[in-house]
Amino acid sequence: MDINVVKLKILVTGASGLVGHQLVKDLSSSSDVYSCYNKSKPEFGNPTKMDLLNHNMISDVLLETKPDVVIHLGAMTGVDLCEKEQSNAFEINSKATKIIAEKCKELNSFLIYVSTDYVFDGFSNMYKENDTSNPISTYGKSKLDGEKMVKEFSSDWCIARTSTPFGIHPTKKSFPIWIIENVKQKKQVNIVTDQITSPTYVPNLCEMLKEISEKNINGIIHTSGATSISRYRMAELIFEKFNLDITLLNKISSDKMNWIAKRPKNSTLDTSLANSILDKKPQSIEISLNQFADEINSNDINNNYSEN
Repeated sequence: MDINVVKLKILVTGASGLVGHQLVKDLSSSSDVYSCYNKSKPEFGNPTKMDLLNHNMISDVLLETKPDVVIHLGAMTGVDLCEKEQSNAFEINSKATKIIAEKCKELNSFLIYVSTDYVFDGFSNMYKENDTSNPISTYGKSKLDGEKMVKEFSSDWCIARTSTPFGIHPTKKSFPIWIIENVKQKKQVNIVTDQITSPTYVPNLCEMLKEISEKNINGIIHTSGATSISRYRMAELIFEKFNLDITLLNKISSDKMNWIAKRPKNSTLDTSLANSILDKKPQSIEISLNQFADEINSNDINNNYSEN
């Protein structure tokens, strides 16, 4: 006798972004996915227009789709751009999140809000979920404000903080791809030695988000990579993995960068909670870069960049 399996109805905001592109692809095989976007139409799921600056549109989309789960990835993530356009940063990262949280409560939808290590000031390290947040940039402040909206206005929620996501995307270049592309063009790359994070391989993050959505895991959970590493050391690993010309890698301190916004010096996230409660564990940078290299080779991306 056939048993009809009821698919979860999942709405993903920011579905055309670096993480969203991978997530809606992964979810589409097992769930009914609404892929929300503003400008670039997503390749997977049911493409659904949503402008996070349009509060009425946000409400209308949620009321029309009535999702079981909302994974809220959509955000203004440019750290310097947020500093220049502070009003927009809070409109998108905080006020839009409030609307989503309110509608999720009204519809009894489980809300997963993807947040960031930038809610911490970086004066400590290995931050746990309940450590005091103290963001030093508008981006971090607006994302922390979004966390507060989730806690205050939704009733069934998870805040999944991540750090320095990297992976493959049709148009967006994450850190390793940026390095590979520049070095293939014989360009010097200047990488800071004094910023330490928990780099997160996007497919690993998506596995964790998928599990959280299926198991309805509540509370705050750090879903980043498992390794604390400087940007420069990560760059060294990328040069080693892809046999790049190491003479093109330059050390630089963050105070020499022309950044508008402050960055935390060490925003490493402690992933022991995720490691204890999830089947899909946070991965080490070595494992993640191995998988990333396999993904690049299978997509022939390395050769594509070498022809630029």
